Amino acid sequence: MLGIVELFVALVSSLLILQFLKLQWMRSQLPPGPVPLPIIGNLWLLDFKLRRETLAKLTTIYGNIYTVWMGQTPVVVLNGYKAVKDGIVTHSEETSGRPLTPFYRDMMGEKGIFLTSGHTWKQQRRFGMTIIRSLGFGKNNLEHQIQTEASHLLAIFANTKGEPFNPRTSIVHAIANIICAVVFGHRFSSEDESFSKLIKAVYFVIYFQATIWGRMYDAFPWLMHHFPGPHQKVFAYNDFMHSLVMNEVQMHEREKTSDPQDLIDFYLTQIAKTKDDPTSTFNKDNMVQTVVDLLLGGTETTSTTLLWALLYMVQYPEIQERVQREIEAVLEPSHVISYEDRKRLPYTNAVIHETLRYSNITSVGVPRLCVRNTTLLGFHIKKGTLVLPNLHSVVYDSDHWATPWKFNPNHFLDLDGNFVHKEAFLPFSAGNAPTFQHLSSFVLQHNNKHSKF
Repeated sequence: MLGIVELFVALVSSLLILQFLKLQWMRSQLPPGPVPLPIIGNLWLLDFKLRRETLAKLTTIYGNIYTVWMGQTPVVVLNGYKAVKDGIVTHSEETSGRPLTPFYRDMMGEKGIFLTSGHTWKQQRRFGMTIIRSLGFGKNNLEHQIQTEASHLLAIFANTKGEPFNPRTSIVHAIANIICAVVFGHRFSSEDESFSKLIKAVYFVIYFQATIWGRMYDAFPWLMHHFPGPHQKVFAYNDFMHSLVMNEVQMHEREKTSDPQDLIDFYLTQIAKTKDDPTSTFNKDNMVQTVVDLLLGGTETTSTTLLWALLYMVQYPEIQERVQREIEAVLEPSHVISYEDRKRLPYTNAVIHETLRYSNITSVGVPRLCVRNTTLLGFHIKKGTLVLPNLHSVVYDSDHWATPWKFNPNHFLDLDGNFVHKEAFLPFSAGNAPTFQHLSSFVLQHNNKHSKF
């Protein structure tokens, strides 16, 4: 009996040693990093999470490009503006892949914008950005929708009559309604049951994967798919979102218009226009997922940013007062604020940008997948390698920010008080910041103009 146990131990030990040696060989082909262990890689070192503090500590040891092992999977982490820019701007084509975790693969598939790669991603993203710009014009444009929601928000704040209250629900509803107006062409009442359920669905889908149940699903997808638990609730919420969007699509189809007013109108026109093009990726599945992507990508991020903005205004009353003075000095009391006004409000604009930088709600950024071999700051990265841009390290890069760990609007002002753009301002990765900045700018400026926090 003892011989069998010894044989088993010897076999397991041999396999672990072989695995360890294999990892060391693979490690030699990647940027430096902590030594991975068989099976768990560096998870023990990371405390099973990608924490900002841990990534910063590893930067001091291994430099701005290093490799960590999430189990048996190597992830090349880019730190600081120079490395992140090289990875997601200079070599954006090479790192344009989107790795799909089992959870997101089973829930959404390779459709829409956020979780697609290659030809589909290019077509969907380019079309989406074009439509968002198109909706900036006309009578019922994006700016008008934001002004409308800002007015609703101010009315809710005024009704509190100076008493303490939690603004989170009101802000989330306002941001979600802006996105609904853009994609559906109408807003929802706060009492609408479908709207309330949509808000819950967005929250559950966004935050589920970071829970222990989300990690278990990614580790054992086949088993978890058939196992009861909170993940089944998330799938149900996801189905609800898709059904809600499809109902809106069907209403748009019944009420055909020659004058597109929202994203669904434009998308249906594009489907009809490209129906005979074999290279087209425009279809109802991609349309529905694109709308869901915008709801998921915009609601929580923008509302969280605005909540941080309110907190900073309370925490730094001298900054709040200076914003108030600038707005009152430049704009007439009856003036309806517009995005163009930012050019006359340099300090207010700087405060908004500093809020985005300092709050840094997106943290490490979205992982990318190398679709072909590339070189990042001298390191050779093979096709199929996961790359993680650490956005926190960019907006807190001491080489580009005078006081990175301090809320300081002067980061975006020159010596004469004029607003200046900063190349290291990447709060939502490359290419995504403008849309969220616009939404944040309107609401924050509108609130400041009419009332002190």
